[in-house]
Amino acid sequence: MKEAKLYEKLPENKVRCHLCAHYCLIAEGKKGVCQVRENQGGTLYTLVYGRAIAAHIDPIEKKPLMHFYPGTTAYSVATVGCNFHCQWCQNWDISQMVRERQLIMGEEASPAQIVSAAKRAGCRSLAYTYTEPTIFFEYAYDTARLAHEAGLSNVYVTNGYMTAEMLDAFHPYLDAANVDLKAFRDSTYQKYVGARLQPVLDALKKMKELGIWVEVTTLIIPGINDSDEELRDAANFVANELGTETPWHISRFFPTYKMTNLPRTPLETLRRAQEIGQETGLRYIFVGNAPGEANTVCHKCGKMLIRRSGYLILEKNIQSDGSCPKCGTPVAGTGLSDEYTNGMSSVI
Repeated sequence: MKEAKLYEKLPENKVRCHLCAHYCLIAEGKKGVCQVRENQGGTLYTLVYGRAIAAHIDPIEKKPLMHFYPGTTAYSVATVGCNFHCQWCQNWDISQMVRERQLIMGEEASPAQIVSAAKRAGCRSLAYTYTEPTIFFEYAYDTARLAHEAGLSNVYVTNGYMTAEMLDAFHPYLDAANVDLKAFRDSTYQKYVGARLQPVLDALKKMKELGIWVEVTTLIIPGINDSDEELRDAANFVANELGTETPWHISRFFPTYKMTNLPRTPLETLRRAQEIGQETGLRYIFVGNAPGEANTVCHKCGKMLIRRSGYLILEKNIQSDGSCPKCGTPVAGTGLSDEYTNGMSSVI
């Protein structure tokens, strides 16, 4: 165990956690909503520091991040636990392990060991993913600091429920994030997730203010968040509050966890969502978990900039200054002209 950061001590040995927007008030001997931060004798401890439940090498496009060093790999790590309990969680076996099975599992791996493994594997970045990385903040923070010293970037794949205090502390080492915007109705967050919408919107805007590269993912679930009105509200938020250059990933739902009774998302719904996003002015919209290509095209002249097949880059046509080779329009993102493309040919 390791003493947690971002909390305050209160009378009667209680503590208030300031890590995520739940702001848990935790009595002695109890845990927060995430189930991996425990008050012992008036001191808050993280129970998952150095205990990796998963460590894999992934294409950065799998996070998904399409405009952050495309074609590179990310060393992806996670611990058990989550501050949400989404009824459609695809990684519920590890995210809900503590809540449902009262188990904290994982192999010992120090921040230095993780960074060393990432370097040996030739990864461009570290990704804190699979479960909610905010709940293993101390572990991720120490790893991210060492990663920067080693020349690696850091990526969060997150539900966006962190506090402003957490982002202020982490942002010197956080380079990019893909944030799940699970719905655009507070009632949906309360009913199916156990959270609220506004803190997610606040965190997204805070990330943009801090200069973190942001991409947004919305899993479109039939009958839950797939109305034209709600999709338009979500797209308008991304376009107007985060910028039309912000990539929006609209992903297909497949029945899982506690939502096996629902059908998979119709392809027509995904096409409609894409059209709605285009109408709001979003320049880069990617359809996930569905057949077809997820290409990056110049929003001004229509030039094919990055052609993808699954997670592989088949062709990349971006100038060394990160602009379109046909019309010179800048392409939003980080490391877009990097020459590494998963071993495939690159045209720059």
